[in-house]
Amino acid sequence: MTERISKSAEETTLEDIKLNYTAVKQNIAEAMDKAGRSDTVRIMAVTKTVPCEKINYAESLGIDLLGENRVQEFLGKYENYSEKSEIHFIGGLQKNKVKYIIDKVSMIHSVDSVELAAEIDRRAGSHGLVKDILLEINIGGEESKGGIAPSELIETAKAVSGLENVRIRGLMTIPPVNSDEKYFASMQELFENSKQKYSFLSGMDTLSMGMSGDYATAVKYGSTLVRIGSGLFGYRNYSKIKSEDGADRMTMRATQTSLNPQRKNLCRRFLHAARHRLQTQIRYTPITQAQLCTLL
Repeated sequence: MTERISKSAEETTLEDIKLNYTAVKQNIAEAMDKAGRSDTVRIMAVTKTVPCEKINYAESLGIDLLGENRVQEFLGKYENYSEKSEIHFIGGLQKNKVKYIIDKVSMIHSVDSVELAAEIDRRAGSHGLVKDILLEINIGGEESKGGIAPSELIETAKAVSGLENVRIRGLMTIPPVNSDEKYFASMQELFENSKQKYSFLSGMDTLSMGMSGDYATAVKYGSTLVRIGSGLFGYRNYSKIKSEDGADRMTMRATQTSLNPQRKNLCRRFLHAARHRLQTQIRYTPITQAQLCTLL
């Protein structure tokens, strides 16, 4: 496996990006060859915190798919993009923010509820669009992550498939960090079995699985789209990144026992978004529902 250049995002040069991209392509080709695959794996450049200069340079190398995580950051950069690439939204998405991106992205990866899909459907319809979506699966059953439980996929997908202005193109997942291959294998099995058994999922053609640290494994298990951020642009120094509300650091507390299921789900999604945003260590201690509401 070809090693990428390990530098911080600030230190990574345009030449480094070129070399990293070459390494990623070679590693994917090797993984596909070992798996006996002859189809195509798309490389998405994940552009969180990456300046437009580097994004546009990556496009000049042949990258034609960008992945955005944050609505606010995306809107701030959107006008400066070269418009050569397709853009997908891959981060956690609140219903009240769908309206800001619905006409700017071609696919939304992180759909994890019928309610969110319904809002996407409503907003897409108002623009005369049919929006491609992926259903996010919590394949590891991690409480700190959003996503649909594998056992709930069919029920959710059946409800979403009845919406007129969204189209289920496939599934997305983020397996547990440093996990063994069983989660990738389980995700591949879920994807293939669902396509074969259920007519409303027979048109799925996208399995979005694999990031900078595990994309070769994901390709081994059938991923058709890998999401590469630090593997192209360098690792992010989160100590220098402020959250969208201007806070440098945040400590969050959550109960696992005193909340009803709806509140627990809100809490998990909040913690998941904050963990990815700040890369801070999250401590779990009991709080009341009233205290939780002040955080959400």
